[in-house]
Amino acid sequence: MATHKSAVKRTRQALVHRERNRTVISALKTITKKVLTAIENSNLEDAKKTLRLAASTFAKAAEKGIIHKNNAARNISRLTLKVNNLVKGLGAPSTEEGAKKAVKAKTPKKAAAKKPKAKAASKKK
Repeated sequence: MATHKSAVKRTRQALVHRERNRTVISALKTITKKVLTAIENSNLEDAKKTLRLAASTFAKAAEKGIIHKNNAARNISRLTLKVNNLVKGLGAPSTEEGAKKAVKAKTPKKAAAKKPKAKAASKKK
């Protein structure tokens, strides 16, 4: 147990912050499940609406320092990708075949290899 006055205060504050953070993290998990459920049910309007709310919730959590900003960006990006796939009619790639289709569609074609230019004739003096 902490014996210094400042350590006791820090322990007390940590408990309050932990409770506050747990409610936000729980809300993040809930809103993520709502988006995924809407995608599974192919409910486009509901998916878009909950995605906006989810993006806002993740951004606020990152701003407060509850989660890392890259964590928030990654989750928003993944949810947005799934909703966009639903919009395109592909649906979220849940099977191996669907995942291959999504990767194949995104892979750019390779450019033709360029021939090296001939070196200029050496100068004669």
